[in-house]
Amino acid sequence: MKATDKQAKKNLSAAELKSELRQVQENRFKLKFKHKISPLSSPIELRMTRRHIARLKTWIAQKDTAVVR
Repeated sequence: MKATDKQAKKNLSAAELKSELRQVQENRFKLKFKHKISPLSSPIELRMTRRHIARLKTWIAQKDTAVVR
């Protein structure tokens, strides 16, 4: 993920981040399913997706704690 993409996504609202998180998790499920059936051409895609999910969860947590304070 490019730095400009990260910055743009980091500035999204918590609801938008949660929506994107759901989409990325669905995509990860589909990738894992495809990988079980036949190997992916690029298994690094799974790693990148997992890391993207972690980033989104971190940003959501930061937004939630910022609202509480």
